[in-house]
Amino acid sequence: MALSNHERIDRGLALLRTGLQPFVGRELKAFYGNIWWSDGIEKALSGKIGIEALSGLAASLPEEERFARLDIQPLLVVMWSNWPQIFQSKLGHAGRSYVSELREIRNRWAHQQAFTIEDTYRALDTMQRLLEMISAPEAKAVQASAREMMRQRFEEETKRELKKSAEIVTETRTQSGLKPWRDVATPHPDVAAGRYRQAEFAADLAQVVSGDAEDEYGVPREFFSRTYITEGLKHLLVLGLKRLSGIGGDPVVELQTNFGGGKTHSMIALYHMVGGSLRSGEIPGFEQVVHEIGIERLPVAHRAVLVGTRMNPAIGLKKPEGFTINTLWGEMAYQLGGADGYAMVAENDKTGTSPGSQTLKELFDRFGPALILIDEWVAFTRQLYNVSGLPAGSFDANMTFAQALTEAAKWSPKTLVVASIPASDSEIGGDGGKAALERIRNTFGRIEAVWKPANAEESFSIVRRRLFEPMTDYAARDAICRAFADLYRQNRGEFPRDCAESDYERRLKDHYPIHPELFDRLYQDWSTLERFQRTRGRSRSTGRSTPSPRSWPACTRRHRNCCGIDS
Repeated sequence: MALSNHERIDRGLALLRTGLQPFVGRELKAFYGNIWWSDGIEKALSGKIGIEALSGLAASLPEEERFARLDIQPLLVVMWSNWPQIFQSKLGHAGRSYVSELREIRNRWAHQQAFTIEDTYRALDTMQRLLEMISAPEAKAVQASAREMMRQRFEEETKRELKKSAEIVTETRTQSGLKPWRDVATPHPDVAAGRYRQAEFAADLAQVVSGDAEDEYGVPREFFSRTYITEGLKHLLVLGLKRLSGIGGDPVVELQTNFGGGKTHSMIALYHMVGGSLRSGEIPGFEQVVHEIGIERLPVAHRAVLVGTRMNPAIGLKKPEGFTINTLWGEMAYQLGGADGYAMVAENDKTGTSPGSQTLKELFDRFGPALILIDEWVAFTRQLYNVSGLPAGSFDANMTFAQALTEAAKWSPKTLVVASIPASDSEIGGDGGKAALERIRNTFGRIEAVWKPANAEESFSIVRRRLFEPMTDYAARDAICRAFADLYRQNRGEFPRDCAESDYERRLKDHYPIHPELFDRLYQDWSTLERFQRTRGRSRSTGRSTPSPRSWPACTRRHRNCCGIDS
């Protein structure tokens, strides 16, 4: 039986409470010490919601047990009341807005107010983002709930669109002799079946490594069959080939763009390229590249993937061999060399102190070629800011590790370190995030290589390749685009001015079967929004639903019919 929106919110709030409690308690104790309950909680909740945890029978219980009884609302109130002195430095303005929004969501839920599908997804998305900021494992369960809800929504939406398309009698006329766009550009099967969104919501580096990602991200051949190799991505992959083959190349690469700029996708490409299951010919255009570099085949590397939002600095990672790993360097060594690799840094992992660059070089040389991918590094280290005694080591120890890591990679000829560094305020967080970002930038800036994200023109090709099968009938495409261009030139007063320019026909061909106007709105307007991801956001928007099987030239009145928007 499908859950109601109210029930999804209920389950999400329960997961949020479970994830927030240890983080809030830890931060209060670190700041207030022995008076964490009286000054951090009683003052925040006095006369407010949650007072039942402070009076009556509960008042006789130990502070830890009273704290465990707090519901999600008082937890959020405690965070809000202590924000300037405690949580601002860890979570920043973005985290504060999430807490404010979640307080309102909880109030609406408690008063049995209605939640639309959009409201519910927004609520779950905000819960997930806040949980990811503190590396709470519950974020994954919240994400799964949101993904399942959206999957059901898109299935229903697809059914409605198909039913509607069967009933609608179009008043526009298609020029004779022109093929329907579906006969020219065939959508990938999952797009045509309305399943594309599910794959989009599932994509991240941690899921690729764990095997939980959809095939278009988790299966190397499927991934590269849908990946458009931009100049920036090609440069990164060639650098990786050279470095991991021991014939040169930069040892450290910093991927820095705004949110949604292609950082994670680039790291997934590197991860798959050296996994041992691909031939060079299965990466578009790389058979010739490998030949030019002078290597016979793609290198196979030991890989370590560290995703900051999936690692909790207060809780170690238990391994099948029976030991627990606490630090980034311990996890990195284990992924590269298993128990033998971990043994080389075991003492440093237990004490929370960074291993020296010589120890790391020996690790890389022994288990090379070695590829180290670090995503959401700032999200992890900002939680250590002004906090001591955590298993993951101190803030300074982690910054020392960053320096030792880059130095070791520099002197180990078959080692490549690639790290994503955020550029937007929502990813950086508060003072702790800014301090971590500055230190990591200074460390990487001495050695790093330059990486360029996809530009506007390349983004069009990225989205088209992700949504459609390779195009073969170019004559039909050109005829359709010529008809469109003629229509615009003959009706200049009905369309935007640039539609009548000679270069617009070229743009129609380059973007087909998606109208350039849609890309312009997404890239120029929507991409400035805080939560809009440049490439994935465009893919989600253009892959929104199964379009009506009409020819493109039926589009009139400022692009409404062909691209589904009002320009």
